[in-house]
Formats: sequence, structure tokens, C-alpha cells
Amino acid sequence: MTAVLPLPPESVGSRVPGSLSPARILWSGHPLEDVMSTQAEHGNELIPRPGLTPDALRAALAVVAPERLDEMQARKDEAFAKAVEWRSLSPVQSWVLIWARDIEIARRPDLSARYAWAQDHLEHEDPALAWEALRELSAVLDKAMKAVQE
Repeated sequence: MTAVLPLPPESVGSRVPGSLSPARILWSGHPLEDVMSTQAEHGNELIPRPGLTPDALRAALAVVAPERLDEMQARKDEAFAKAVEWRSLSPVQSWVLIWARDIEIARRPDLSARYAWAQDHLEHEDPALAWEALRELSAVLDKAMKAVQE
């Protein structure tokens, strides 16, 4: 199984963590208000944590990483096709959790910065630094997954 990464490698360095254009700020009555949880839990999230539904995840991704919407739809189509083929909801449940995890990383500047650092150092010439990057990447992915499963 191939893991879906929070940001494509070519865009990791191009985003400035923690920045939102004024047009993306949520306000009372905003269309995303109904699909987002109501309270930020770590104080500096770009958006509240979305609900674990396809519509809520898509709306959140449209804010934190709109360049990944096509990828999300393609993976969703694959998950639903597998669900029909396997006669199981497991592929759809996995899709939801993977995207919730990725959005958790993208919406939290602390996790996003750690993720970007790990990605940048995975193939470092110093093996000790590369191993540290791998451990850091694993820790970020685990922390994000635990957060969305709370």
C-alpha cells in the first residue's frame, strides 16, 4: 500500500506554514463552518479540525492545500472502487483516515514544519541525519493520526 503524503515534495518548500490569505479566513456563517469542528485544539491551527466525512475533508483541503484536490478525488475514486470489489468499507475508512491525517499536518504549522524538515533530510548524505529525519517523519505521522482518532 502506498502512503499519501501531506504535501507533494515539490510544494513542501513553496508553502509558508501558518499563512492564509484574507479570502481564506473562516467567519461565522462561512460555508465551511458546518463541516469544521468548532474549536482549535493547539492554538495556532490554520483551520479547525474537520469532521471525518468526505465533504468535510474536501472543504478543509480546499483551504490548507487546494493543489491536492485532484489527488484527493483520484484516491477517493480508487478507494470506492476497491470497496465495491472487496465488498468492504475498509478502503473507504482508510481513505478517510489518511486524508484526515494529511490535513491535520497541513493545518498545524508545528507539524507541517516538522514534516517539511523530515522530508528535506530523508536522503541526507549523513546517515545519522537521514535516520533522524525518518524517525521524525514517523513521529509526525503518528501524532497526526492519533489526533484525528481522538
